[in-house]
Formats: sequence, C-alpha cells, structure tokens
Amino acid sequence: MLGLIIAAFFVVIVARSVLKKYPPQPVLFVAGVCMMACALFMGMGDIVPTKQSTGSAWMDILQSINLSFSNRAAKLGLIIMLIGGFSKYMDMIGASTALVKIAIKPLHKLGHPYIVLAAASVLGNFLAMFISSASGFGLLLMVTLYPIMVRLGVSRLAACAVIATTSGPGWGPAGADNIYAAELIGMDIVPYFFQYQVPVGLCTVAALAISHFFVQKYMDRKNPDEMAGKDVSVTINEDQKIEEKPVPSFYALLPTLPLLLIFFFEFYGGSIKMDINLATLTSLAITMLIETIRHRSALTMFKDVKAFWDGMGFQMALVVTLVVAADTFAKGLTSLGAIDTLIGSAQQAGFGGIGMMFVFVAIIIGATLVTGSGNSAFFAFVPLAPKVAALANIPAVLLVLPMNFVSNLARSLSPISAVMIVVSGAARQSPVELAKRTFLPIVIATIVNIAVTLILFF
Repeated sequence: MLGLIIAAFFVVIVARSVLKKYPPQPVLFVAGVCMMACALFMGMGDIVPTKQSTGSAWMDILQSINLSFSNRAAKLGLIIMLIGGFSKYMDMIGASTALVKIAIKPLHKLGHPYIVLAAASVLGNFLAMFISSASGFGLLLMVTLYPIMVRLGVSRLAACAVIATTSGPGWGPAGADNIYAAELIGMDIVPYFFQYQVPVGLCTVAALAISHFFVQKYMDRKNPDEMAGKDVSVTINEDQKIEEKPVPSFYALLPTLPLLLIFFFEFYGGSIKMDINLATLTSLAITMLIETIRHRSALTMFKDVKAFWDGMGFQMALVVTLVVAADTFAKGLTSLGAIDTLIGSAQQAGFGGIGMMFVFVAIIIGATLVTGSGNSAFFAFVPLAPKVAALANIPAVLLVLPMNFVSNLARSLSPISAVMIVVSGAARQSPVELAKRTFLPIVIATIVNIAVTLILFF
C-alpha cells in the first residue's frame, strides 16, 4: 500500500507540472527515476533483469532508460520518424493542401448547410489520417473549409466545432500513438489499423457527424445572435500562415501513397511484403522523382526534401523522447508495486477487467482535459495497459484501443489544447465557447466508441 501512496504522490506532481506548462519529457523522466529510487530504498526488487544489469542496482535505473531508448528508437521510433518526415515533406511541396482542396470540392453541391456540416465532419476525419498534426490540419481547414460552411448558413462556432473535432478519433496508420498502441498489443500497425481501429473508428466518425448535425443546428437556433454578420475571414498569425503552392491536381494523391501501397500489396502484391516503413520510403522515392521532373532540377528537389529530414528530427525530439519518458514513468510505477496493488484492490472491490477499462479511460480523459495534450496523457499511462490487462484476465486491446481513441477525442474537449486554441483564434472566438459546442458530440462519440469496442472485442 505504501508503494501505491508514493506512486499517487508522483502522479499528482506530474499532473501539476504538466498543467503548469513544464515540458512533459523531463517531468516524466525525473518522476520515473525518483520512483525507481524509492523502490530500491524499500527493497522491492531489481530494476532491470539480471542479464541486463550493470552490476549496480543504482546504475540500473539509468540502464533501464538506456534499454528503453535502444528498444523504442530501433523499431517504433524509426516508424514514427519516417511517417513524420514524410508528412512534413507533403506539407512542404503543397501536396497536403492539394488533398484537402480537392476533397472538399463536392461539399458545394450538397446545398443544405447542416448536411454539409455533417459531411465535412466525416470528410475531415478521413483526411486526418494523412495529416499528422491536429492543430496544423485544423488551421488548414480554417482556410479552406470554414468559409464554405459559414457562407452556406451555419454559425462560426458551429463550423469551428466541426473543424476542431476532425482529428477527434485520431485513427490511421500514421499516428505515433497508434503505432505505439499496436506495438503494446504485439501487432504491426497495419493489421492493428484494419482489424481494430477501422470498425470502431467508422462507428465513432458516424456518431460524431450525426451528433454535430443535431447539436449545432439546435445551438444555432438557440443562439441566433451568433449567426449575425456572416464574417468568413480568418485571422492567422504570421508564423502560422500556410504557403499555398500551385501544384498539379494529382499531387492530392501523394499524401495517400503509403496507405495505397499497403492496400495494393496486401491484396495484389504476391510474394512482396510491404510494411509501413517500406511503403513510406517507396512513397518518398516516387515523390522525389515526380518533383525532379516537375521542377526539371535535382537541386530544387534536394533542397525541398530536406523537410523530410527535418520532420524526422522533430518527431525524434518530440514524440520518441516522450515515448521513452513514458516508459520510464511506467517503470517507476511498476517497480513500486503500485499496479499490482491497484489491481488487487479493484478485484476485492468487485471491479473486473471492464471496470479497469473505465478507470483508465477516465484517467486519460481527466489528464487530457487539464493538460490539453492527449499524447502526453496517452503515452504516460498506456505502457501500464498490457500488465493491467494480464492481471485482469482481459485482452490488452480492450484497454489499449479505448485509451488510444479517447486520448484524441478528449483533446477536442479541452479549451487549452492546441487545436482548440488555433481554431478558435482563427475565427476570433472564445475557446471556452467552442468547448461548449464540442462537448456533446465528443461525449456521444466517446460512448459509442467504448460500446462498439466492448461489443466487438470483449
């Protein structure tokens, strides 16, 4: 029980620190190291397996971080960096903008403003698979999709609510959190995406779109003053401006190339095995060739492709380090025996595996709301899921999958999240008022998400 109390103390410290805008990586690292040190003081066992030990119990604390870097950066980290680099390159050459512009063209023909709004929600959630940054994607949609919806007759807040939730489910093989989730349950990202994310995600997207239709229509009728003016202009800071580049229409296909290659070789590739890494590198090579032909200059292509390496470095600094820091934090919690104690107490109280799922989902939602970061909350607690699932005798996916989805959905509930601030700021609206518009659709989508997960996989 003492271990659980110490662990709870450090969890509170971490939450308060992240809420005060401390960088999550060093906070998680320090908390994890401190908890492992406490475990050694209390004589609660070895930090790392004997075969991997340095020979010193205290040096083994740092050895655990070394091992985590070695394990994560070699496979998981490489996937995250390659996809992040490719996404950055797509932004650089204007392919991401081309994809969005072409995809939203059919919306003009639908006519009814709230049908367009619901369709925009569905379309946005599918496009989000190919654009990794929720705030960047939100800004892109504010420039392209927001004026269309407002001109058709929905309020500015309603349009913003749809755009702020377009990355809500957070599904797709390109997401760093999805890649990590797949690894934790012992799967590659592609089968994890198709077997688990797709059936649950489709229902979640449908629930989100339908709830937006009714909620935003009701709120617009209830608040007719918000309809006044019909100002479709957006305010974007100088450092946030999106440079529109004239590119051929077929460039809209380039961001989807990795997924298209995986689809093709999965069903028609014969003996050729195409994983996400190979698909990304192949897509990069194809794009580089196309760019060289278009510009008739290898030098221009080489200068632009630097964005790929910059994107890889950014993902290493931001995401891979966060994964390792989260591993260290989770190792600290485990070394104190906090998880074993928590599971034992839950079982004595009559909580089964499903009860633990709701507990972890609630933790993720709470952490995301107060920090504004779904990734920080997810990476901090999801490493515990496989152990908790094993002790509770449930499949690991029953914990990992809802945590994966909910960490992204809850981001659109928090008025301090990046996507909410960016979208509301561009429309000159209050993020708190925007959160009131996203509340019901996100809650409904979350309930549907959990229900479908239980129905399909329990």
